[in-house]
Amino acid sequence: MPLATLAGAASLAAVLSVALPLAAALVAVPAGRRAPVLAAPSAAAMLALAVMAGLGAGAAGPVAIPLGGWEPPLGIALALDGLAAVFVVTTALVMAGALLFARADFAPRGVETRASFAFWPLAFLLWAALNAVFLSADLFNLYVALELLTLAAVALVALEGKRETVAAALRYALFALAGSLVYLLGAVLLYVAHGTLDIALLAERTDGGAADLAAAGLMTAGLAAKTALFPFHAWLPPAHSGAPASASAMLSGLVPKASFFIALRLWFDVMPGAGGAAPALVLGALGAAAILYGSALAIAQERLKLVVAYSTVAQLGYLFLVFPLAGAMEAPQPWAAGAWTGGVFHAISHAMAKAAMFLAAGLFLRALGHDRIDGLTGVARTMPMTAFAFGLSAVTLMGLPPSGGFTAKYLMLTAAFAGGNVAWAVPILAGGLLAGLYLFRPLTRMFDKAAVAAELVAVPRWQQAIPLVLALASILLGLASAEPYALMQVGRPPAAEEGLE
Repeated sequence: MPLATLAGAASLAAVLSVALPLAAALVAVPAGRRAPVLAAPSAAAMLALAVMAGLGAGAAGPVAIPLGGWEPPLGIALALDGLAAVFVVTTALVMAGALLFARADFAPRGVETRASFAFWPLAFLLWAALNAVFLSADLFNLYVALELLTLAAVALVALEGKRETVAAALRYALFALAGSLVYLLGAVLLYVAHGTLDIALLAERTDGGAADLAAAGLMTAGLAAKTALFPFHAWLPPAHSGAPASASAMLSGLVPKASFFIALRLWFDVMPGAGGAAPALVLGALGAAAILYGSALAIAQERLKLVVAYSTVAQLGYLFLVFPLAGAMEAPQPWAAGAWTGGVFHAISHAMAKAAMFLAAGLFLRALGHDRIDGLTGVARTMPMTAFAFGLSAVTLMGLPPSGGFTAKYLMLTAAFAGGNVAWAVPILAGGLLAGLYLFRPLTRMFDKAAVAAELVAVPRWQQAIPLVLALASILLGLASAEPYALMQVGRPPAAEEGLE
């Protein structure tokens, strides 16, 4: 197929990846009780579009899509490169699993409830906002998409209307609002200084001066709050553990990755030279603190969903080690590409594994009536698929071979040792050991040979298969890493090849 045809197909797939879930959200409102029937066809269509976008970007290279035919700076554009394609495909896989899983939880039975009505438009809106983030090439457009994402995510946390989940949603909203205002202030500074917010144009105009550094600092602080990077993490555990399982899978697996994705674009595409080594070191230090602090709190939890939620705080810390591992030095840094790619590998492997973990935890909660770790004894005997899915996800989070988590940590450790940054290897290795500690107790309880103490509520096998598929995908990412690795390199920014200046 000619490259022009591939590029055209990829462009169409990218646009439809935002338009289709937005249309589904609008249809889901009047559909009401019939909205669950949208899950399967939407999941199939979105998976097909994501694959088309990935194949097109891989074959034809980066694709710029000016909306309405207006080129920046007069108009705004979407951008499909390897990084965007990888996140769009991952989002399609996780969202498809979460929506199919939710058909059993939010199908109306008798009188329609607020949760069964509101879940579907909110979930589709979340999907549209995620893809808008991953495909946007304008910092203000990213702000709008990020706000749409936050509104849908906060509403999903409060979906069931319980006092504790509403309180968690309000705390989330406060952190997110503060992050949004700070991010927007930074974007305003960039616009005043350079007259555009288009990423490609800004990359040509920014010079790392005081205004650029102030803007980058403000925007990064706002994104850190939305990503729940330590010490801005307080909203995440109650929000993710209190939401319904299918919502938790989306919130933990995907939503924090959107703000991290923007941080990658900001520092590697827009202004890799701003501030020298200091910003990279600060972000790395916060990431290392998140790994250690989140892991310590996960070890102390007695409820499974809280263990998984605090694990998210820890696992998000790895993402920010990318910045010092590709950090500022005078000479080119050939290991920077490994650090950048390792961070992306970790983001997508964590998305699949953590979504599988939350879905599995939700099934245990439904079957047992609780998610207390001490009450999981022997549950693998009656729910082997779910327990196996949780175990495979644990392999990924611990970074054990042959998982995608192992590939990510291998690339990051290689970058640390190659660049002489041995100190950054310590939290990476310590995080894997600590993950083993906080996941060991629930796993040993699940696979205990004793019989389950309580009578279990039957859980459909098809629903148990969904977290297993996601967990297997996180393992397959390590076994078949060559193709995702190659796709990530398409349109890779120069700073991801030679390091932040």
